[in-house]
Amino acid sequence: MSGAVYALIVNACVAMLFAATFAVLRASYPQQRASGWFCATYAIGLFSPLSELGVRFASTPALFTATSYLTLVLSMLCFTLGVAQLSGRRPPRAAAAIAVVALFGRVMLADGARNSIGYGLVYQFPFYTMLLLCTVMAIRAVRERRDPSWAALGIIFAVTASHFLVKPFFAAAFGSGATMRDYAASSYALFSQALGGLLTIASALAVLLMIVRAVLRSTRAESETDMLTCIANRRGFERRAAGLIALSRREGQAIAAIMLDLDHFKQVNDRFGHATGDAVLQAVGQALTRTAPRDALIARLGGEEFVALLGGTGFGGAARVAEEFRVAVTRLGPGLPPVTVSGGIAELRPHDTLVTLLDRADRQAYEAKQAGRDRIYPAPSSAT
Repeated sequence: MSGAVYALIVNACVAMLFAATFAVLRASYPQQRASGWFCATYAIGLFSPLSELGVRFASTPALFTATSYLTLVLSMLCFTLGVAQLSGRRPPRAAAAIAVVALFGRVMLADGARNSIGYGLVYQFPFYTMLLLCTVMAIRAVRERRDPSWAALGIIFAVTASHFLVKPFFAAAFGSGATMRDYAASSYALFSQALGGLLTIASALAVLLMIVRAVLRSTRAESETDMLTCIANRRGFERRAAGLIALSRREGQAIAAIMLDLDHFKQVNDRFGHATGDAVLQAVGQALTRTAPRDALIARLGGEEFVALLGGTGFGGAARVAEEFRVAVTRLGPGLPPVTVSGGIAELRPHDTLVTLLDRADRQAYEAKQAGRDRIYPAPSSAT
């Protein structure tokens, strides 16, 4: 078995493995739509090395010559659309136009001199131009998201585009064969397939890592979000609160916690039903989110208990925010039963942990309930 044939077989196996991997990701995480395009990329691209094997061994190489190029162009088009989906951009209209121009140009090259630079530039046109589109999308993603991972992806795209752009010059210098069958048996084919395979693996692994990272982020966000109110749950609150407290201590800033508990919420469920109770909890979560300062951490700890953590805020500022919360809860809107909330405030002390801070705020909320409910305790004029 020659080196070129071995490289073609390896490339076919790699394409099949990546197609299967992206297919599993698409089926497991339907929201990751880019994985569908990348699955199509490698499923279609699989037929290119298989077609080149057909050129080498079949008695009618013309058919396989055509399918080899067609599948490569369609594969590159799917890859470009996948990068656009991954970066959150609209599919570039230029990609489809490039594919059409490339196929038309390939027909025009039917009797051209394969070893010429002009032939090679037209032949490789869809690959280096679409990869340049991918590079541009990666650069824009770096600027918009400040994400270094997109910079690494852009470098890989740029290197791969350069590879396709310089291939015609290598072909002209070292000879790629006068026919497709001659090309398949040439040393240039071995170089082209081996290097192209490495770059294909690099690109595939890079986008795969980006999708896996997005999946992990989405999974963590779901595990740390209260599904009913769409604000943080206890797990999400505790993870983010630990960082917020550590930052406040490093910068010497105050930090305060507000514990809120809906008054007589069981009566709402008993009288109006759990569906209405859920609607009330959703409305409370939305009201707290609208009312809270932008950098506040809002969470539902469970049941009818909510909490807010305010960085850079002392007792006085927290008391004002807590009172705004109380008023907002009484104005949830039409269609919902009236509810009130009792709240407690605590400011972080030097030896506090998150547990002791919340425990103190919770005890203050209990005092508010004991004092008649629908109030914040201690009052703004009091000390913690």
